[in-house]
Amino acid sequence: MTNRRKPFGRTLCAMITPFTETGTLDLEGARQLAGHLVARGCDGLVLNGTTGESPTTSDAEKAELIAAVREAVGEGVALVAGVGTADTRHTVEAALAAEKAGADGVLVVTPYYSRPPQEAVEAHFRQVADAAGLPVMLYDIPGRTGTRIEPETMIRLAEHPRIVAVKDCSYDFLGTQKVLARTDLAYYAGCDEHILALYAVGAAGCVSTVANAVPGHVAAILDAFDAGETARAAELQLRAMPFIEAMMGAGLPGTVTVKALLPALGLPAGPVRAPLLPAGRETADGLLALHEELTAV
Repeated sequence: MTNRRKPFGRTLCAMITPFTETGTLDLEGARQLAGHLVARGCDGLVLNGTTGESPTTSDAEKAELIAAVREAVGEGVALVAGVGTADTRHTVEAALAAEKAGADGVLVVTPYYSRPPQEAVEAHFRQVADAAGLPVMLYDIPGRTGTRIEPETMIRLAEHPRIVAVKDCSYDFLGTQKVLARTDLAYYAGCDEHILALYAVGAAGCVSTVANAVPGHVAAILDAFDAGETARAAELQLRAMPFIEAMMGAGLPGTVTVKALLPALGLPAGPVRAPLLPAGRETADGLLALHEELTAV
């Protein structure tokens, strides 16, 4: 199980989208951040996802970001582009545009707001996979979309030759294991608190938000497990938990907390776009203190 294929690498970062102080796309900042993340242990990047503020970036900005990051990291780093929308036709168009811009795969979230039944969910993913020339990572995050991809639906979708992976934010560990046991889908933990737990039962790796700030630590958790140092892997995961909780579980979106912290680390970030609001100074200072504590050892 632990030798499951890794179509997009192992340690992926759900990268923020840097903006200038006036709120426009910061392509130079994106190149800089992408290079930093890859140099410190990420072998793949997810662009234009939730953390990348996909709801508030235009189709043109998304394509520009992919092209700029591809230029920065070269061909050896997997780039997965978020293309999911509530509209199947728009999602297909976005997938084709991502391929043209240089992506290696597409991340397709469950259609949101309209809450389609499972038959419609399955049809949506199949239509996107049929139209796109790239491998597809399904994104199961019912807490945001209102609809999950049920395990039986996932098992049927695994039969499609271009549906190869799942970013798992389902918080259904039993359901995830059922799919892992019955398919060859490459699972990626989308919740940082689940990185080691999911990897231990056969996941391919993670799509990590906190890796924006601690890419080396996230990679080290998986390195230790791969080396058979399971106690060390558990130690590293647990050591990161205060930081993960502050980044992801304190009531603010990960985009907000990442962008509050990165400037203090000398990395590009810029403001968030409305309707998100920036974190306060107290939050930023608290995140920096936890980051220093985690990286001091």
